[in-house]
Amino acid sequence: MELQNWIDRGFELIMIYGPKILFALIIWIVGSWVIKMLLKGIQKTMERGNYDVSLKKFLVNLINWALKIILIVVVLGTVGIETTSFAAILAAAGLAIGLALQGSLANFAGGVLILIIKPFKIGDFIKAQGVEGTVKEISIFNTQLLTFGNQLAILPNGKLSNDNIINYTSEGIRKDAIIYGIGYDSDIKLTRDIILNLVNEQPEVIQDEGKQPMMVVVELADSSVNLSLRYWSKNEDFWGLHWKFLEEGKIRLEAAGVVIPYPQRDLHIIKED
Repeated sequence: MELQNWIDRGFELIMIYGPKILFALIIWIVGSWVIKMLLKGIQKTMERGNYDVSLKKFLVNLINWALKIILIVVVLGTVGIETTSFAAILAAAGLAIGLALQGSLANFAGGVLILIIKPFKIGDFIKAQGVEGTVKEISIFNTQLLTFGNQLAILPNGKLSNDNIINYTSEGIRKDAIIYGIGYDSDIKLTRDIILNLVNEQPEVIQDEGKQPMMVVVELADSSVNLSLRYWSKNEDFWGLHWKFLEEGKIRLEAAGVVIPYPQRDLHIIKED
């Protein structure tokens, strides 16, 4: 008799929950398929938009988990489980995590912003937060730079995304300005001719219209007349030309008798009787 009661009770539960479980199973299968199709569409959209690989993976995983959590809540509600408290627990947990990880979330938001806007890319030489270096890696939370001395600088993306950034290599070419100080008795025209001849001998210097090399007087200083050499070059030729013009320019100016002064002081000794 007791066995029959258990059988009847089991049959009753099957009749009550069986359709709900079956319906929930159908929702799970269909929902999983829809999520899969949505993720494929999102991935194709990101590929067409040329999103960064790390950003693409992170966003796809984030959307995948968010959609699956929503699907789980819907399935639990279909079975008859109260989901209000479950949603409240998730909201409370999210708030607690957010408060505990404010700095990390700021870096995360900054990383997403950097990877979307792309103010720089791996291999660019930039200056930010007082640090200059070549971008080695861009992650969600920080950006790594290799400085000129080959030190690794790690910059948090939260501050980096809100700071001024100078990207020296994004345009492909750079303009230099080298100052030559000559004595007041030296010939300005001769100095200009010597330096511009040196510059024009270098095939790496860009000679396009509007970007021709020029040399102008920029300051009448205390002990020198300062002339500035302006020229354009490709990024990969920039430093080689810069160092060459400093060294070879000095050699040629001195050979031509142009005086390159340096600060001096006259000392007058007064003898008292």
